[in-house]
Parts: sequence; C-alpha cells; structure tokens
Amino acid sequence: MAIRFPLYAKVLLWLLVNLAALSLAFYVVFKAQFRLGLDSLLMGRAGDRLQAVAEVVAVELGDTPRQSWNDVLKRFSDAYRVQFHLYRNDGLQLAGESLQLPPPVAEKLGRGPHPARLGPQGPRGLGLGGRGPPPDRLGPPGMGPGAVGMPARQGPHPKFMERTTHPTRYWVGVRFPLFDPDARRSLPVTLLAVSESFGGGGLFFDFTPWVAVGFAAVFLSVLFWLPLVRGITRSISQMTRATEQIAEGRFDVRLPERRQDELGSLAQAINRMAARLAGFIAGQKRLLGDVAHELCSPLARIQVTLGILEQRADDNQAAYVNDVREEVQQMSSLVNELLSFSKAGLRAKEIQLKPVNLAVVVRQVVEREVKDGGQVETRIEDSLMAQAEPELLARAVANLV
Repeated sequence: MAIRFPLYAKVLLWLLVNLAALSLAFYVVFKAQFRLGLDSLLMGRAGDRLQAVAEVVAVELGDTPRQSWNDVLKRFSDAYRVQFHLYRNDGLQLAGESLQLPPPVAEKLGRGPHPARLGPQGPRGLGLGGRGPPPDRLGPPGMGPGAVGMPARQGPHPKFMERTTHPTRYWVGVRFPLFDPDARRSLPVTLLAVSESFGGGGLFFDFTPWVAVGFAAVFLSVLFWLPLVRGITRSISQMTRATEQIAEGRFDVRLPERRQDELGSLAQAINRMAARLAGFIAGQKRLLGDVAHELCSPLARIQVTLGILEQRADDNQAAYVNDVREEVQQMSSLVNELLSFSKAGLRAKEIQLKPVNLAVVVRQVVEREVKDGGQVETRIEDSLMAQAEPELLARAVANLV
C-alpha cells in the first residue's frame, strides 16, 4: 500500500527546500561581499578595486609635482565617474576641488595613522615596498601602461565608508603613505572618493553579482516549483474535463488514481460519483421503460375496445367515444415519449421550432378540452404567428384550459 502524502505537506516541503536554497545562495554572496556595516562593504572585491586605484593614484602623484596633483585627480575622477580628493589625516586638503567635509567624514578622517607609524620607505620613498607595478588594467583610460617602478601592494590599506545626507553622498576613504616630491618625505594621506550613488559607478559596489544571484534565485525557484505546480494543474484540468463530460451525461469517464494526496482522493471520489450516477440513471431509465411497456398493453386494449364501441354507438354516443379516443391518443403519445426517453441519453432532445398559427392551435385545444356546455373566450388575431413545436404548445395551452 502506497504511503499517503498530503498535498499540504508537499507544498510545505517544497517551500522549505526553496527557502533553504535561496538562503544558502544569499548567505554565500553575503559572506563574500558583506560583513555588516558600510565599512565591511570594502572587505571584498570592492575593497580590492579601491586599493588598486589608490596605488595607481599614489604612483601618479608621487611622480608629479604638487601643483599638478589637481590635474591628476581630475583625470581619475573623469575616468571612474566619482570625485577624488586628497587629504592629510589631520584634515588638511592637499588636492582636488575645494570641499567642506561633513562632520562624520571629518571624524573618520582624523582617525588616520600618525607619521611615526609609517613603514620604511621603498626605493622611491613611497612607503609601499616599491616592488613593481600592479596590472596595467588598473589604471584609468588614457593613462597607458603602468609606470616603471610603480609600487605593488604590500597589504590592504585601511579604508572606511560613510553616508551623509542633505544632499545624499557616499564617501570612501583609502589611507596610504604618499611620497611628496617637493618635501622629499612621506605623508600619511587619505584618498577620498565621493559619489551620489551607492555603487559609485561600479567602483564602490558592483551590482552584477547581486543581479546574477537574483536571476539564479528566480531560476531555481522555477525549477523547484514547476514540477509541483504542473502536476497539480494537470490533475485539476483532468478533473475539470471529466466533470464537464459527466454533466453532459457521459458517466463512463474515469480519472487516473495514481496520486496519493488530496487530488488523488478527489479523483477517486469523482470516479465513484460517476459510477453511482450511471447506476441511478440506468435504473431510472429501466423503470421508465418498464412502466411505458406496461402501459402500452392496456392502452392498446382500450383502443381496440373504443373501435368496437364506435361501430356499435349511435349518433349521440359517437361524440363521447371520439372524446375518449382523443384522450387515449394523448396518453399513447406520452407513453411513447417515455419509451424514447428511456432509450436516449441525458442530453436534451433538440426541438425543431417552426412557425405556428396561435389562433388555430388555441381553437383546437379549446374544442377538445371544453365539453358539456363550458365556455372559454379567446381573443387572438388570426395572423399572429409564433416559433414553437405544435404538439408541445398545444399541451401547454391545454394545461391552462
């Protein structure tokens, strides 16, 4: 015996599996790019990008006189679509457009390392180790290959991120020691990148992984839910078609009973209902057929008797015999209809409508039904026509009379 697995349990199980898959995917991405807080956003790929850019800027500034530092930052700003500013850690602006730092940014800027904490200067006096350039692709467009003697990263530089309002701005700071060619010494500086958007033109935050994860989540959800939903909708469609056929009188239709849930139980119930209805209808037809057959014999005998009476009746009795004959004829017609119904299906017989003169039909019914001096007054125009079946219309009028 197959184990019954309720539909509610199926839906709940698939939901839990779907949520677990989505949670796992988001957890992996969260661990890779987030670690709680704005500063933690810079611990992943975004921090690597910013550090690489800061190292390229440090080399450019180290090879450029101080009076040209604004031009260098302007070139980088245009390339990365953010605004670059250079500050000493004590808050003094060294390069970039003049800018009033918001208090939260100024507070974080003042937490920079003291000059005494700077590491030993490399061969070019930059304090970065002077071990060769990073890849050429790190430089902005128009800079060409990396400069000879460009320092490589010895380790990640301290970074911070801050959001300010009125207006909304996103600030990212990268601290590093910068060689001042004029003063011939290293300065503890912070390169500030300012953007109106959270992504910073792709420099602060890369939305591509999140978009990819979103599409992957939708795709996985479709893969998880499609088999279940498709199975349910297919079963419901089969039941809908089956019940429509049962309503048309086709009680031999049957549904598959393979499912072991509520839909399987419903299919079994529909099959039992169809079988029971088929039995009931067959019994009713059999009863009607038997009754009609039983009525045919006495009606036939009555008609024979009326034929004998008609031959022996005088003129006064002939009218009564004709009336009885008409009534027997109507009873015979009704019995024949019962026989036809017992042999036919449940579909209603299509009635052929045709033009009928109402005055003629009503006159015939009144003459047949009204006896013994009774009076029925009718007012119907002789030209009035109706679309009807003459026999059924005559019966309806006779019931009224």
